[in-house]
Amino acid sequence: MRFLDIRARMLLAALLPVTLVAVLLSSVFLAGRYADLDEAHQQRARSLARQLASASEYGLFSANTSSLQSIAAGALRESDVRSVLILDAQGQTLAIAGWTGQVVLPALGMQEQHWVDARTGHDLLVQPVSPSQLQLDDLFEGRSRAGGEDAPPLGHVVMEVSRAGVVSRSQDMLAIGLAVTLGGLLFGSVLAVRIGRGVIRPILRVSRMIERIGSGELSVRGEVRPDDPLRDLQQGLNQMAEHLQQGRDELERRVTLATAELRSKKEEAETATRAKSRFLAAASHDLRQPIHALGMFVARLAQLPHDRETRHLIGNLEASVRAMQDLLDALLDISRLDADAVRVQLQPVPLGPLFEQLRGALMPVATDKGLRLRVRDSTLWVLSDPTLLHRILLNLVSNALRYTGHGGVLVGCRRSRGGSHLWLEVWDTGVGIPAEHQHDIFREFYQIGNPERDRSKGLGLGLNIVDRTARLLGHELKLCSVPGHGTRFRIELPLAPAGDLQALMAAAEQPQQVDDVRGLRILVIEDDRQSAQALRGLLDSWGCVVAVVEGLQGALTVLDGGFVPDLVLSDFRLRAGESGMQTLHRLRTQLERPLPACLMSGDTDPELIQASRDAGLPLLHKPVRPAKLRTLIRRLARPQPAPG
Repeated sequence: MRFLDIRARMLLAALLPVTLVAVLLSSVFLAGRYADLDEAHQQRARSLARQLASASEYGLFSANTSSLQSIAAGALRESDVRSVLILDAQGQTLAIAGWTGQVVLPALGMQEQHWVDARTGHDLLVQPVSPSQLQLDDLFEGRSRAGGEDAPPLGHVVMEVSRAGVVSRSQDMLAIGLAVTLGGLLFGSVLAVRIGRGVIRPILRVSRMIERIGSGELSVRGEVRPDDPLRDLQQGLNQMAEHLQQGRDELERRVTLATAELRSKKEEAETATRAKSRFLAAASHDLRQPIHALGMFVARLAQLPHDRETRHLIGNLEASVRAMQDLLDALLDISRLDADAVRVQLQPVPLGPLFEQLRGALMPVATDKGLRLRVRDSTLWVLSDPTLLHRILLNLVSNALRYTGHGGVLVGCRRSRGGSHLWLEVWDTGVGIPAEHQHDIFREFYQIGNPERDRSKGLGLGLNIVDRTARLLGHELKLCSVPGHGTRFRIELPLAPAGDLQALMAAAEQPQQVDDVRGLRILVIEDDRQSAQALRGLLDSWGCVVAVVEGLQGALTVLDGGFVPDLVLSDFRLRAGESGMQTLHRLRTQLERPLPACLMSGDTDPELIQASRDAGLPLLHKPVRPAKLRTLIRRLARPQPAPG
């Protein structure tokens, strides 16, 4: 029903009652006519049987078989009589006409019998032949009857009558009934269609108008006709469409104004964001330059002989420089993660040496705060990046020591997933983390209970770096904390087959030569005078041969003067819009060899990080730690073994 349109439904509503009435009347009429035909057929058959019985009385009384045979043969002249059988009182056959002899007769009595043969479908009638009642006038015996009511029959007449005529007339009657019914239905259909048009057309007109309004065509209006049965509805739809159109126009006007206002606000916000980004980038670059120079000057100053008080002052100065470098390094880690510039090198990592490094680095911090730092040794190996995993653990344990006032910190591991993985866990007895903050602590610069931004309580970047690094490595990180009792961080790591720990330790403990960079010819390209002077002094103290220039032209002049560098240290952003990356490319082209080189920059733009990575150039962000610079110089200047 739900797939019929309104036309079909209206037609169905009109025809269904007509069809039911026509079928019901035809059925009642035909059933009555069938009963009448059957009753007339039975009466005629009984009448014929009685006539044969009356005609056969004399022949049975006188045993005149020829007369009886004539009567039986004469009965066959009737069109529906198929056979006749005349029997005497003892059941002996006296006359027969058309009889097949396949019908089994019941016991003969004094009553009429009528049944239908199941095999042939014909009617079978048995009519007893009773003697006639005669009035006798006997003078001496008085009045008497010849043949009383209970006198035995003289015989029986058996007649077989066909029902073919009844069936034929019934079929004719059925055909006439069907014709009348179909005619009535046809007439009713035509009448229903003609009458329904007057109702369906207005409904369809209203339906099409509603459909157009629903599709957004609010300017449509329907014609209001005086003879329309849905005139009031049509007027209401026109008014509704007019109100909707007015509302839409007003809404579009408001949306246009709001969109223009939002666009203006968005442009203002983008302008402010770009200005802030430019300011932060410039401030970061300008801040890193003097801190970079300061670090170099302090490192050079620490190499000179001093008295005890001066050495203590230099130590405090170094601590302050390291604090600034830690802040900038944390910001740099965030920038590297944003730029997808962190390269993951998964390999089997032994936990024993990793735990030993952790213990050596943080045990003094725990001792200074009066805390116990317990690191449970392990002989297991895991599949991870050793540098990134060490950074994760260092941040977690440092954070635990920072927020623990009494008790201690425990670092250990336990197997999981049936032994295929392990949980690396860091427990502390610190202040704990309330449930409402356990998700936010992984955001950048988010700290609990440090509104004054006390530097001793960290920067709010450690857990963000831990979370992002763990996701980069594919390690699951979980947190469980109870305020006032402590916190547990756990990282799930896949186990790896154990390797050769002794060979690994031997390679890591190779002694470094004190004069490992002495004699190296290093070309420094730096446009900041203080940074260049500080870097020259530090490299000179290491015994390097240093040439300092401000840009490409100065570097080419030095090369033409016969200075052939073993290594180039270049700032990324040089004077007159020059790029350190382009400068290094020109120098390599000039020397016609892959000259070892390194970029240094105070710019932390993710695009710069990605560009240097694509160019295959190491990038040191200012301020550069002297130890890190010396390690990189040693690695770049060390001759590489020729391939196989």
